[in-house]
Amino acid sequence: MLGISKPLIARMAKRASANGTSVEAELLASGLIEEEAYFAGLARMYGLQFLPDIDLSLLVDYAHSDTQLAEPRMLRLHYSDRPPVMAIAPQIVHMEGLARRFGRHGHGAGSLVLTTPSAIRRASWKIGENRRVAHAVRGLFDRLQPLSARLVVTGDQGFVAGTGLCLLCLLAMMAPMLAAVASHLALSLFHAAALMLRLAVVTHGRRHPISEARLEHDSEVLPIYTVMVALYREADVVPQLLAALDKLDWPRSLLDVKLVCETDDFATIEAIRQAKPGPHVEVVVVPAMAPRTKPKALTYALAGARGAFLTIYDAEDRPHPQQLREAYHAFRLGPPDLACLQAPLVIGNARDSWISAVFALEYSALFRRLLPALGYHRMPLPLGGTSNHFKTELLRESGGWDPYNVTEDADLGMRLYRMGYRSSTLTLPTHEDAPTEFRVWLAQRTRWYKGWLQTWLVLMRNPLQTVHDMGWPAFLVFQLLVGGMLVAALSHPGLIVFLTLLVISLLQPPSTEPSLFTTMMLAMDIFNILGSYAIFFVLGATPMTKNEKADVGWKWMTIPVYWMAVSLAAWKAVVELRLKPFHWNKTPHRPSRAVLSAIE
Repeated sequence: MLGISKPLIARMAKRASANGTSVEAELLASGLIEEEAYFAGLARMYGLQFLPDIDLSLLVDYAHSDTQLAEPRMLRLHYSDRPPVMAIAPQIVHMEGLARRFGRHGHGAGSLVLTTPSAIRRASWKIGENRRVAHAVRGLFDRLQPLSARLVVTGDQGFVAGTGLCLLCLLAMMAPMLAAVASHLALSLFHAAALMLRLAVVTHGRRHPISEARLEHDSEVLPIYTVMVALYREADVVPQLLAALDKLDWPRSLLDVKLVCETDDFATIEAIRQAKPGPHVEVVVVPAMAPRTKPKALTYALAGARGAFLTIYDAEDRPHPQQLREAYHAFRLGPPDLACLQAPLVIGNARDSWISAVFALEYSALFRRLLPALGYHRMPLPLGGTSNHFKTELLRESGGWDPYNVTEDADLGMRLYRMGYRSSTLTLPTHEDAPTEFRVWLAQRTRWYKGWLQTWLVLMRNPLQTVHDMGWPAFLVFQLLVGGMLVAALSHPGLIVFLTLLVISLLQPPSTEPSLFTTMMLAMDIFNILGSYAIFFVLGATPMTKNEKADVGWKWMTIPVYWMAVSLAAWKAVVELRLKPFHWNKTPHRPSRAVLSAIE
């Protein structure tokens, strides 16, 4: 009666045996039969009523009903004029018993109806959306308030900052030369320490080259893997995204793809509908509630994650097809406290502009040199915003993403470390495109620096507690990574100005012999500035392939200009942190020219 051919059943049985699933699960995941037609056929075959959609007015929301998002099996329908009815999406192996009890002639006739898993999931998302979005917004703050960026600056931090500023101003008025020298010396030493950390990363990369990816054997029975993509105004890249996700080497019956969209983003939702993705792809619609940020959307969708493992991609990403297998293999072989794996991000449009070229160097240095070195030495990782792979249970235990932090990735990496978990890196990359227009790049980089400021402020609310949680080595690395990056960006123009003025004054007659201290400061500033440029280039260029280096070409010479632009973004972030701390500067994306060329 269901109209399924024997050869198709045989094919699905072979898949089920390989994947550790059932024939029914493989049939539904294949897309060769429609879910609604299948369950409607089961209802007719066993004499039960079929309900294609569930009336929301018949449902009552309970917190435990979120279990139906991950494993949609049953919902209770409450009628005003008759006893409750159970709507179920059963497995076929249970149908004989259900029919005897709840069929036309069973004593429970009328108290049970059949529906589809998708209908149960849609109804569950909708009926609990207000409770769920409120939890996404307030959950971390209510549970782990000291680790939430909802409070930008605490009262204690404001008092310490105000006192320090007053003392600095007083010193500047009473001994301006001493204040200038002391500030300059402190900044230069901190800048030099951060530079030495990156120099150590260069030597680490030479001693410990990145090994090839290790993958699971084909005979391994795999778990369900959740893939989440937060989308907002991304209708143009939906076809490219779905094509990239379709290349992932993972059984469709064990793949749980969630495209997370805002409720008012009709164009993106319609583009997904027009693309007709497979049954393993689900659109999760996030209700409107401030703050309108990517981490809030991801935390909202986390309630419905089915997988034991979970990864995040961006709309424009093209992940390596076997990246999930490498991550799963690394998790299986890793220690129990390994919570996250970061895949390297590789820029695919370095040839398009000087901004994307230097951006490609920056990403190469970060994801193929710095983060692997930190993971090797079990240090905290400031994660990237995409291609993070998690153990879902540990991600939930850590509170998920902070909806108020606009670089939720770096914040989550530090929070995982504070809570006793570790992060490491993968080798198989995700390709994406960098901004090519300065305006777009500046908005994106401003958001990143604002989020890094938020992260630094959160961890510095109680420095002694942070030291206790992380340990002194990790705390110092955090200060040199996040704090050093902020100090370097904010102070870079000042160092350039000071160095220029000092050189001009020394060259003007009558020139006097500079003091030893002046000479040392001049040498340190030159080392900090030129060393920063050199390390930036060396860290980025050494892991690149020959083609990547050719795409960068001569544009690496614009690194000094790029650094000044980074400083502008950092100062703009300081202003935004005061005026609009939770504003999300959306980065627009276009289909990759490389992908379009390959299609043509």
